[in-house]
Amino acid sequence: MRYTTTAVDGAIIVDLDPFTDDRGLFARTFDSEEFAAHGIDVGVAQCNLSYNHKAGTLRGLHRQVPPHAEGKLVRCTAGAIVDVAVDVRPESPTYGQHVMVELTAENRRALFIPAYVAHGYQTLVDGAEVTYQVSGPYVPGGEQGYRYDDPAFGISWPHEVTVISDKDASWPLVESMEAAQ
Repeated sequence: MRYTTTAVDGAIIVDLDPFTDDRGLFARTFDSEEFAAHGIDVGVAQCNLSYNHKAGTLRGLHRQVPPHAEGKLVRCTAGAIVDVAVDVRPESPTYGQHVMVELTAENRRALFIPAYVAHGYQTLVDGAEVTYQVSGPYVPGGEQGYRYDDPAFGISWPHEVTVISDKDASWPLVESMEAAQ
């Protein structure tokens, strides 16, 4: 596998090194020792699947708050998405920055999102399917969310948002969260 660091501290793009022949291809998608050597800590506690009917669907931005660490290795297994990691860790050198990576069934790319970094994605086509390998269990009371269109992040989503949950559309802006502290 090939590893590319991003503008968000700890967020890493993982590209496969496929072996191809007349049958097709074979590639390793997970290797705990190799991941650890590249700073990816994703001891798998859960695996999740998300299927999305319509292009323009937006999920996120969410994260688990301390002490509920939840690193994610995200891969698109059908269709295409743009995956976004936003550094909302106040102590991080890349606080406030985000990275957007296109993940498709064709490019077989994955994005590792470290614990406590907000995550979201938008589907680029109908019928997009996304898998997550997650390092910790989801704790409903430990979830925090951020608005996908918060000017503090400056995210330029590639498409109009056509489908979004009420919960995701109503997360507070960072400015109001900071004022409440």
